[in-house]
Amino acid sequence: MLYLVGLGLHDEEDLSLKGLRVLKDSNKIYAEFYTNFFNGNLENIEKLVGKKIEILERADIEEHPDEKILKNSIENNTVLLVPGDPMVATTHIDLVLRAKRLGIGVKIVHSSSIYSAIAETGLQIYKFGRTTTIPFMEKNYFPTTPYDVLGENLERGLHTLLLLDIKSMENRFMTVSQGIEILMEIEEKRQENVFQADRRCIGVARLGGSSTIKAGKAIDLIKRDFGPPPHVLVVPGKLHFMEEEALSEYQ
Repeated sequence: MLYLVGLGLHDEEDLSLKGLRVLKDSNKIYAEFYTNFFNGNLENIEKLVGKKIEILERADIEEHPDEKILKNSIENNTVLLVPGDPMVATTHIDLVLRAKRLGIGVKIVHSSSIYSAIAETGLQIYKFGRTTTIPFMEKNYFPTTPYDVLGENLERGLHTLLLLDIKSMENRFMTVSQGIEILMEIEEKRQENVFQADRRCIGVARLGGSSTIKAGKAIDLIKRDFGPPPHVLVVPGKLHFMEEEALSEYQ
C-alpha cells in the first residue's frame, strides 16, 4: 500500500492525527521537498514515530519511482510525505496512476494547502481563476505563461494566485519581489497593460506560521522584505466591498 500524506502548510505541527497514525503503522517513510517548502523539522517526526525518513529527489519520483517508492509499496505500507496537500502537485497524480497500474493500493491523507489558506487575505475563494507559477528565468528560458494567465483572469474579473518557483536542491526560493520583477519585465516586452507598476498586488509569506500579508501597488511591494520562504503573489481581480475592507487591513 502506498500512502501520500500531507504535512500541511508550515511545520510538523500541521501533521494530522490520521497522518501520524499512518506513519506509525508504515514500514518505510519517504519525503519530498522539491514541490513545496517545509519549515519544520523531520527529526521531530522521526522521534514521534520511531522511524527514519528518507528524502527523495525529483528524479526518484518522476523518472524512476519503481526503484524505491513503488518497489517498496508492493508488499509493504510505504508513505510519501509531501508539504502542503499531497495532490496539489501534478507529479503526485502521475505517481498514483503508476502505482494503480502495478496493482498497488493507494490512500491519500489530505492536509492544509495554500489553495484554501489564501482566503486569509480576505479574498473569496470562488472568485479565483486559473493558478499559475512564476518560474526562475534562465539563459534561453523566459516563459510568459504567468503573464498570459494573469491577463485572462483579469479580463474575467477573477483573482490570480501566482505560485513562486522553488529550487530546493539549489536552496533557491523565489521572493515576492522577484516575482514582481519578472512580471514587470514581461510587461515591458509585451506592452499589453496586464502588469503595470501601479497594479494592485498582495504579497504573502509563510501562511500557517509566522505569516506576513501585505497589499499595495506592485512598485511598492517590490521594495518590501517578506522574510523567509515560502512566498506567493496574488493579483486581485474585481473586488467585492467585503474584500476591499479585508485588504485595507493589510495596507
